[in-house]
Amino acid sequence: MVIDQFARQFDMECNNKRFQSLFGKGILEDEEIVLLKPQTFMNLSGVAVKEAVNMYKCAFQDLMIIGDDLDMPLGKMRIRRCGGCGGHRGLESVAASLGSTSFPRLRVGIGRPPAGDPGNYVLSTFSGEEEAIVKESLDKACQALKIWIFEGIETCMNKFN
Repeated sequence: MVIDQFARQFDMECNNKRFQSLFGKGILEDEEIVLLKPQTFMNLSGVAVKEAVNMYKCAFQDLMIIGDDLDMPLGKMRIRRCGGCGGHRGLESVAASLGSTSFPRLRVGIGRPPAGDPGNYVLSTFSGEEEAIVKESLDKACQALKIWIFEGIETCMNKFN
């Protein structure tokens, strides 16, 4: 959702199929931006990321891995320069494929379901009440990405954590 919102805000598209992903490129204030939405199972998303990293010879600090987080309240956001995966299977896949956890990540809270299977919960739609929180968090995440691109990870973490 964050990548879709970012693409819309900055008039980019992310609908080409490449790297086992939906992929797009664009220019934002003279910076080339590559967007990647792996279309693999979440626990295999690292394979797609590694393919793109190899193609673009991308340094890990120039990646921003974005993921949802069941253990954070809906709408809360956390940005880290590097670190552990916190049990997130998508991050674990990226770390295993890259052979490192030294990549920035932006985690957006979706909250934990009060009852039931978390697997079904992460694929469900948000309620009307939740939609406003989600919209605000998507806007905030897109602002954070732009700050990260142009001002770096430290400034981004200071402004948004």
